[in-house]
Amino acid sequence: GYCFVSRRYASLFFIVGCLGKSENELETLEFIHCLVETMDRYFESVCELDIMFNLEKAHMILDEMVANGVVYDANKSTALQTVALVEKVGKEKD
Repeated sequence: GYCFVSRRYASLFFIVGCLGKSENELETLEFIHCLVETMDRYFESVCELDIMFNLEKAHMILDEMVANGVVYDANKSTALQTVALVEKVGKEKD
């Protein structure tokens, strides 16, 4: 079966689907918290409008932490460094 783990932060709702009993629900909650902290650091107090208007940045942060449905790096600094590097390269091209 499936299970769903959800967490609310102010006006943001995060829902993660898990397969079977092999997934640790507390670990999933910890990942959601880490993701919110990372987005908070990047967007400086993240809200739903930040995610809506910067969806590609939010996806980039998530992609740096999750690969193929599995959390592989929950380090906030690493994710933010990669996003900053991509932004820097993008500004140099303009």
